[in-house]
Amino acid sequence: MTRSILVSAIIVFLQLFSFEQKATAQNIGERTFQYKDEKRNRPVITEIWYPTTDTLTQKDKAFSPFIRVQTVRNGKVPGKKMPLIFVSHGAGGGRLTLEWLVDKLVQNGFIVAAVDHYGNTYEHSTAEGFLEPWERPQDISFALTQLLKDADFGSVIDRQRLGMAGFSIGGYTTLALAGAEINLEVLKAYYKSPKGKKEINLPEFPGLLNYIDKPEILQSFKNAPPLKDTRFKAFFAICPASGQGFVSKTQVKNVTAPVYIIAAQADSIAPAATNALQYHQLIGKSKYYVVKGKVGHYVFLNETVDQLKKEAPTYFTDDASVSRHHVHEEVSQLAVDFFKQNLH
Repeated sequence: MTRSILVSAIIVFLQLFSFEQKATAQNIGERTFQYKDEKRNRPVITEIWYPTTDTLTQKDKAFSPFIRVQTVRNGKVPGKKMPLIFVSHGAGGGRLTLEWLVDKLVQNGFIVAAVDHYGNTYEHSTAEGFLEPWERPQDISFALTQLLKDADFGSVIDRQRLGMAGFSIGGYTTLALAGAEINLEVLKAYYKSPKGKKEINLPEFPGLLNYIDKPEILQSFKNAPPLKDTRFKAFFAICPASGQGFVSKTQVKNVTAPVYIIAAQADSIAPAATNALQYHQLIGKSKYYVVKGKVGHYVFLNETVDQLKKEAPTYFTDDASVSRHHVHEEVSQLAVDFFKQNLH
């Protein structure tokens, strides 16, 4: 989603609407860390959510265009070790655009963290940010290292129970951290094909094909280190993108941990046939689930107030037969069950 659409929608919302939020039996604490990866000269803003015994106060009631659970800003951290799940947003999104999944995980006993992938968010979008997905797994690994060194969270994160989840290109990010290795030349060749040209024409950043042969992108790819992070033990990928860059099982030979792949039946942005199903067929032991019906790609973004639906219908309005809330409930429960089963 573009910055202008979202920002204008938020302004209108603040002027016209009162804040809508879900009630919750589990208080959720929330903190923001302004990290910077000096080695890559790249900001890695990181949000963390966690169960807290602190209660909500009036100052915690912040405005948002998203329907979400109220959180206790800088609430007390848990008093015991807990598993941690990282969440990676889709292209043009941000660290707060998958709070439906975050809320469910925290309410079921997980600490959850998410980062802004610089250059690939609604606040900061560049062609390179959209075409260099290998930078994203490095963001996650860097942020995890920082959190494990943090004075408060380093002692409560159970380092033996770390999981990874992501949506769209965040799904690729998830699988790259599991050990999947993309073939850039295969991906570029696909995007130049008649079918591929349609798939690379993203509403978040039109005209990406014009930048795909920039030498800086190839150099960035060559400079990327191995992306697999063995600290993560289970991987949950929702409508993973960039599957067209995977054509051989040798590219996923290093994926050994449990993997669960979710597809949407009516996804036209990252069609299952060339993305989610492609990954599943290559990763032999992966689990695979298709959300049935006229469920499109963007159903996995947060629920929003009506004004934002009007301002950005592409991202926040679904087919009349689809309940975004019910899809979120279904998929978040699958994630909870998967991580509970695989992070012992």
